[in-house]
Amino acid sequence: MSAPKLLFVVTEDWYFVSHRLHLAVAARDAGFDVAVATRINAHVAPIRDAGLRLLPVELNRGTTSPAVGLLELARLRRLYKSEQPDIIHHVALKPVVLGSLAARGLPVKGIVNAVAGLGTTFASRSLIARAKRLPIQYAIRAALRGNNTRVIVQNRDDAEELTALGLADAAHIRLIRGAGVDMAVFDVAPPPDGPPLVVLPARLLHLKGISEFVAAARILKSRGVAARFALVGAPDPQNATSVTTSEIEAWRRDGDVEIWGHRSDMPRVLEAATVVCLPTYYREGLPKSLIEAAAARRAIVATDVPGVRDLVQGGRAGWLVPPRNADALANALADALAHPEKRAAFADAAYADAQASFDARRIAAQTLDVYRELLS
Repeated sequence: MSAPKLLFVVTEDWYFVSHRLHLAVAARDAGFDVAVATRINAHVAPIRDAGLRLLPVELNRGTTSPAVGLLELARLRRLYKSEQPDIIHHVALKPVVLGSLAARGLPVKGIVNAVAGLGTTFASRSLIARAKRLPIQYAIRAALRGNNTRVIVQNRDDAEELTALGLADAAHIRLIRGAGVDMAVFDVAPPPDGPPLVVLPARLLHLKGISEFVAAARILKSRGVAARFALVGAPDPQNATSVTTSEIEAWRRDGDVEIWGHRSDMPRVLEAATVVCLPTYYREGLPKSLIEAAAARRAIVATDVPGVRDLVQGGRAGWLVPPRNADALANALADALAHPEKRAAFADAAYADAQASFDARRIAAQTLDVYRELLS
């Protein structure tokens, strides 16, 4: 009997390597023939080194043009006809919508749609985003329906919203908390001596609360708080809310925050950190940066929004503040910096949750169960 064929569809190779490579390797080890369809950029080697077949496909995250979407849908349908996968695992909204429509009528045993947060369109208050929301909801509803479809969400808020809006059948939703991390690579020793370091590890999108973080750092420095503040990440030009180069250069000149850029060595970054901050108002799934903070036993200050509140457990494992509020963020950071015992208690609670829920092997096992459910 031949191995069941599993096809991942992800827009970017860097995202696949960061968030799904360990899952693909687990599926390979469990006997699946695994292929990855993605835009090929700078992360080919880790995928091929893992023994996975790599299939180039262009899905442009930066456009919602119907004409481009139709071309991409046709591209995916040709790919599916050629590959004839048993299971297709779409990751994020664009692959979920276009990929599910492309698979209609084809002999695919199961479709897994991973909705890792509802993204920019559901988070933004702009008139353009609001205008897009209704047709996107119709497209999502069409994509998520079907007896051979399972929808993986990372937090309870998204599960409830998809059900409340009639976008997905509750019986087909599976809650799997995040992408998972390798707990063994993180050092859980206390933060180093010296001035405390607050890091914000994320793509530099305004919806991630970057401007609020810079403003909070400025407020705390004006109060004489002796701490360092670092942005760890790069802009994402394909996202309409990306921070610009001129904004970054202005912040660098002002000196309130350090600009570290993209880092691939997050265990080392977190080893140096005292507090991890994510003041996002993006519709997160379960932010990997905060899962990594929990795995490294670091205190968390973040916003009370879907996904984040699941991880911070209503304030039991960190500080939660209202989104878009630099003053509240500054006050929470000041409290975190002034009370090491409180930081340690919150970090211990987050670490215990990471051990219980976020280990990559546990996440992979839960996802493999979804594949087997569809194959049976």
